[in-house]
Amino acid sequence: MVIKMGQAEVCALLDEMGIPYELIRHQPVYTIDDMVQLALPDLECVAKNLFLRNANGKQHFLVTMPHEKKVDLKELAQKIGSSKLSFASEERLMTHLGLRRGAVTPFGVLNNGDHQVQVILDEDLREQSRVAVHPNENTATLYLAVDDLVKVLHRAGNPVDLIKL
Repeated sequence: MVIKMGQAEVCALLDEMGIPYELIRHQPVYTIDDMVQLALPDLECVAKNLFLRNANGKQHFLVTMPHEKKVDLKELAQKIGSSKLSFASEERLMTHLGLRRGAVTPFGVLNNGDHQVQVILDEDLREQSRVAVHPNENTATLYLAVDDLVKVLHRAGNPVDLIKL
């Protein structure tokens, strides 16, 4: 079951929870390279998000890490006790998170009504005072404290793990 929370609904939820944030609107972006070209403030805070599936496609993972970091999917699978990981299709992205390519964000789990997508946050995100992610649309970037992001994710009801990638 997919609930559709877009930018306005995500911001309203943050307001309701009393979470401070900064929202910067911009042209649509689809890759980290596109984000870098925007010359956003605090570029080091921008997160990279990967939507992955296990070998049989029954488990899905949303991985968020610093944008300059690379992840070894084989090593990640071992760390989280999964079978082989691969990138999920855009169809799966829409089915499970209600998102399109380029808009992948941890806030996507707010649309995951069955709470089946596991969120993996890289511990290195905590080294920054805040993290920058899309508010379920790739035409804006939301800056907020990592601990506040974790609060929102826990409220969504999906499993959340902080691990060293």
